[in-house]
Amino acid sequence: MSYPGYGQPPPQQGGYYQQQPPPPQQYGAPPPAQGQYYQQPPQGYGQQPPPPSQQYGAPPAYGNPPPYGAPPPQQYGAPLPQPYGAAPPPGQYYPPPQQGAYGAPPPPPQQYGAQQGYGQPPPQQPYGQQQQPYGQPPPQQYPPYGQHFPPTPASLGYGAPQIIAYNGDAEAHGLRSAMKGFGTDEKALMRILATKDPLQINTIRDAYSRLHRRDLIADIKSETGSWFEAGLVALARGPLQNDVHLLREAMSGIGTKEKALNDVLLGRTNADINAIKGEYHRVFHRRLEDDVRGDLSMKTERHFLIVLGAQRAEDSAPIVKAEIDRDVNDLYGATEGKTGTDELKVCSILSTRNDNQIRAIAYEYQQKYARNLEDVIRREFSGHMEDALLFQLRNAVDKFMHQATLLEDAMAGAGTKDYLLVSRVVRFHWDRNHMANVRGAYEKRYRRNLASRIKGETSGDYEQLMLACIGEQV
Repeated sequence: MSYPGYGQPPPQQGGYYQQQPPPPQQYGAPPPAQGQYYQQPPQGYGQQPPPPSQQYGAPPAYGNPPPYGAPPPQQYGAPLPQPYGAAPPPGQYYPPPQQGAYGAPPPPPQQYGAQQGYGQPPPQQPYGQQQQPYGQPPPQQYPPYGQHFPPTPASLGYGAPQIIAYNGDAEAHGLRSAMKGFGTDEKALMRILATKDPLQINTIRDAYSRLHRRDLIADIKSETGSWFEAGLVALARGPLQNDVHLLREAMSGIGTKEKALNDVLLGRTNADINAIKGEYHRVFHRRLEDDVRGDLSMKTERHFLIVLGAQRAEDSAPIVKAEIDRDVNDLYGATEGKTGTDELKVCSILSTRNDNQIRAIAYEYQQKYARNLEDVIRREFSGHMEDALLFQLRNAVDKFMHQATLLEDAMAGAGTKDYLLVSRVVRFHWDRNHMANVRGAYEKRYRRNLASRIKGETSGDYEQLMLACIGEQV
């Protein structure tokens, strides 16, 4: 079974099939927000999907995708201007209300009693209060990046334990029956484990231990093998435990699995990073920061320690034009504007801004310097640091398209990178609506169905498990 809409245009809801795109954006127009490739993905985990809604700045019409960092065409209907100091909704960025096309004459001076706009002098203060010095900018309206804004909630499975209206006893008995006695019922294992959300998985694992006095992970390892076993174990662990085991495996032995570090740690919210650090210490009795420090070196080590500091701007932090311009100037001064590169300045900006802010920075950099920020990073960096910075940038510009390219990266070239394919498919599968968008992005970029691509790279029970994780009926 495939997701609805494959092979035919979906309704005009802001997805990737659109009519003729509007004219290109002008200087000063708001940078695009991430869109969705599927507005009505299949219902997942017994919950109704959110109603379709057109998103400002959705990806452009079906065709060759633009390079990362290049904004998609603006959707019809620009947002209304906001008063100076008002926080725009998350994912949107408002230009100055009076600002016109680049090179247009300045607006007339504001009249007394008119609504104050972006960049206008501060309103007249009551008699007896200190006046703002002439010619100086108005006071900062927002706190520094990421401070004093509501925190982004942890992802499902990363927060505090929750009691849910779900009893996993039947699934626990089903798993034991599938592995008890002679032979193993692989399809029963897939059917139970590949269709549950993180909270249900935790409930099933606890029920298995309570009812059968056995460890579910150990039983799976004893009854299965190869990459089929790896996929089932990743599912049974749940997203948080699987992340910490991936990190430990990536830093154990000779060498470092750098892509695994990128996958688990980059682009995560502060709440998720803190949950990963706490679980890593609980499971392995080691500080994650110490292991990263011992496994990486020089400025790449400092880059990942900034990430582990969990100081990203929360998703609720607004986009402030003056701060975006400052970051654009700092990025230019750290890369193209000087001899040599200030690597840590670039790492700090991309590791402490939220996705909406990074997307606005990439857009404004292109507008101001007529160069793609991704190309700048490619010229100025190399090795693991280049890969990590590109990961952070691409994840912010278009998360679904970026994750589609990660899946292709695991299957491209000679041989399949099974370790990456299993970990990435399982990670994306925890949210069915999210997976539907990744599948849509994959088909748009590579002109083929993700399921057929996986079939060409895998076989047997391993193939069936990966297909079940992306939503195929097996």
